Amino acid sequence: MASEKLILSFPKNVVTKPIVYHVVKDFDLEFNILRAEITPNLEGRMLLEIRGKKDKIEECKNFFKKEGVQVREATQEIILDKELCVNCGVCVSLCFSNALSMNKDSFEIEFDKNKCVLCGICLNGCPVNALKSKI
Repeated sequence: MASEKLILSFPKNVVTKPIVYHVVKDFDLEFNILRAEITPNLEGRMLLEIRGKKDKIEECKNFFKKEGVQVREATQEIILDKELCVNCGVCVSLCFSNALSMNKDSFEIEFDKNKCVLCGICLNGCPVNALKSKI
């Protein structure tokens, strides 16, 4: 089973259409909305993780594009620099997806990139800038 994280951008004329439900209905894919927002200009953005057969994922991406949705792979990545990190835990308290956690035995920060929703809150919260965004 393949898995991809996609950044979807919905223009004003598409934002109110029920497009995402087609992921399950027409393409038999599992999906998880990791993050979503509607901008002040009434455009929508969504970080969507989809899982299923690779060919069905490609068909689904093509469907989104046909419907006017801009599709980009989520290539941004958060990097934890263990040498800079002082394990203070500030980032853990900010991370609502629990991608950052404190190891209870070693008291060191651990990062699970599969749980990360790329919100970037941790980037601004780290007092020693041990978290970086890699695009």
